Amino acid sequence: MKLLSIIFLLTSCLFISACANNQHKEPQDPWQGVNRGIYQFNDTLDRAILKPIAQGYDKVMPKPVDKGIDNIFSNIGDVVVLLNDILQLKLKQSVSDTGRLLVNTTLGLGGIFDVASPLGMPKHNEDFGQTLGRWGTPSGPYIVLPFMGPSTVRNSIGRLPDGAVNNVVLNEIGIDELDERLIYSGIAIVNTRQGLLGASDLLDNSGADPYTFLRESYLQRRVQLVNDGIAQEEPLDPDDEAALFGDDE
Repeated sequence: MKLLSIIFLLTSCLFISACANNQHKEPQDPWQGVNRGIYQFNDTLDRAILKPIAQGYDKVMPKPVDKGIDNIFSNIGDVVVLLNDILQLKLKQSVSDTGRLLVNTTLGLGGIFDVASPLGMPKHNEDFGQTLGRWGTPSGPYIVLPFMGPSTVRNSIGRLPDGAVNNVVLNEIGIDELDERLIYSGIAIVNTRQGLLGASDLLDNSGADPYTFLRESYLQRRVQLVNDGIAQEEPLDPDDEAALFGDDE
């Protein structure tokens, strides 16, 4: 939590500095110079360390064990989903997600098995960034966070309460020592990167500018999530549509 706050504050300072010196601003990406620099840093780190580890993990990890680990992380994350259901007044979905969390935690042996989905309680995706968007908070400029990747100002702020909730959950289930948190975080990062191996290979072979492709994909995905899968514009300011889908020149 403290590391996330420090990274967020340092990145904000870099963006403010870049904004003051940027004479060619794009509506959705006014801090592109700094963003591209951080993207290159993240990409270099990924290719040198994280991607090879994820590829090795993918090769040696038995699929049933891998699926169980995915389910455990998903089950822990469902607490954040449920709280944001409530904040967005999605009462029917919150009932489903409450049932999902209880069923998978008990019958699913702590989330190892996804028992809830076959019973009609599907996985949902909600976070505080979506909650802010749901109530009309503008997304703000696109930013790339060190180590964390694509975001916006709104979603970066949203990471803080989500992280606080996740911190409480980990404490409650007994993952409260520094070494335990480091192991948990390391497995979570590698597990997430493993799930993106196919997408990153597709991006590498697409011939597109990876920075622009990733930015547009991320922003459009976030719009769809805020609108519950409907590819429409959020009820924000009138410049947002041009920001998301305008030419990258």
